[in-house]
Amino acid sequence: MRFARALLPALAAGLLTLTLAAPAHAEGQIRIAQQFGIGYLILDVVQDQKLIEKYGKQEGIDIKVEWTSLSGATGMNEALLAGALDVVSAGAPPALVLWDRTRGRQNVKAIASLGSMPNYLLSNNPKVTSVKDFSDKDRIAVPAAGVGFQSRTLQIETARLYGKADYKRFDSITVSLSHPDATAALIAGGSEINAHFSSPPFQYQALENKNVHKVISSYDILGGPASFNFLYTTQKFHDENPKTYRAFYNALVEAADFIRHNKAKAADTFIRVQKSKLAPEFVRKIVEDPEINFTVSPERSFVYAEKLHDIGVLKNRAASWKDYFFEEAYAQPGS
Repeated sequence: MRFARALLPALAAGLLTLTLAAPAHAEGQIRIAQQFGIGYLILDVVQDQKLIEKYGKQEGIDIKVEWTSLSGATGMNEALLAGALDVVSAGAPPALVLWDRTRGRQNVKAIASLGSMPNYLLSNNPKVTSVKDFSDKDRIAVPAAGVGFQSRTLQIETARLYGKADYKRFDSITVSLSHPDATAALIAGGSEINAHFSSPPFQYQALENKNVHKVISSYDILGGPASFNFLYTTQKFHDENPKTYRAFYNALVEAADFIRHNKAKAADTFIRVQKSKLAPEFVRKIVEDPEINFTVSPERSFVYAEKLHDIGVLKNRAASWKDYFFEEAYAQPGS
């Protein structure tokens, strides 16, 4: 398992410095950043099978692909807007916020979903059995406090419980920490981190410890299966690199299809690409989990768009999911 550290912002800063010093690249290059965990399995398959390069050749170009790993939406978004990365990945809420903030300017939109999977809010505090049980003595670890997928999902639930005006009630007890480090802290116990809004595979790993329990699932909050994370980019990259963009999108579609029909092989790909130390049978069990669907089609993403607009996080109201996706995604079903 690869571990994201607190030094990742420095890595992002280094990427910005290097890229800002270089001229804009031409068609045939793409710089992609992904985060950690099995939620990025589609990208692992794309990378492992060199599918972007494959579809690039069909478009008549040789595509140079650069892969980077970062933790948290904040660094992703900053790198994208600064031109240090072409495509970034983060939860649906951070992607929607960037769509909202860049309308009429960089016009950031989503490329594809990376799948629907539940994220569990976990705790090793036996007194916490519901969101209402959290107090100022608790600390909830999330990859990007206040702004990431997990924080925004918790804010939506908090608004439901306490009203829109109090949707940030638990922001003061959330802390930014990568999923691997937060998992280790939750399992070990004894630190200020006694809760973690986690994601696969880390949540399942943590739940193998008898002292850890699930408080709530993102599916509970959203009313059913929903997209976890998106890939997104700027209008400029989309418009100026049509062949590269098309090759990338087609690669994603093929990777999702490969996972659906080859789950054991896909699990092995995750272990190989992410250099995971998890047992193969453990990873395969997650990939085969009926709650998880590796699909490029967005599911219930519009719930986020509506709820985040309702509490004031988004200034712009989307009419449908197609407002914040590039048109290539319209060929697939979505919601």
